[in-house]
Amino acid sequence: QVQLVESGGGLVQAGGSLRLSCAASGLTFSSYAMGWFRQAPGKERESVAAISRSGTRNYYADSVKGRFTISRDNAKNTVYLQMNSLKPEDTAVYSCAADRTLDSATVVSASYFYDYWGQGTQVTVSS
Repeated sequence: QVQLVESGGGLVQAGGSLRLSCAASGLTFSSYAMGWFRQAPGKERESVAAISRSGTRNYYADSVKGRFTISRDNAKNTVYLQMNSLKPEDTAVYSCAADRTLDSATVVSASYFYDYWGQGTQVTVSS
């Protein structure tokens, strides 16, 4: 059974930092591209960042470029999202997702490609 479990969310003041983790089990982690998505109340889910199987390529939404960094540790079956200079508009439930890809360099940003999803972790940024 595939499980993706996020952690690291919480309440932080604007300008602060958080590091989210997503631990995967039940799959061959290195065979999956990974992504982080977020959904704020009343808004649609949006792609935040994504990383290839090999970790050599990544994608960032324009709204987080220069502030967020996605990384992965295939030995630990974990993907991370380092979030710096947080803004109140970053407040949302953040979820990780896994997509089985054949190419080690493929980066997937669209949510409909993803096969497995975590339950999410709340990030709240106060002004």
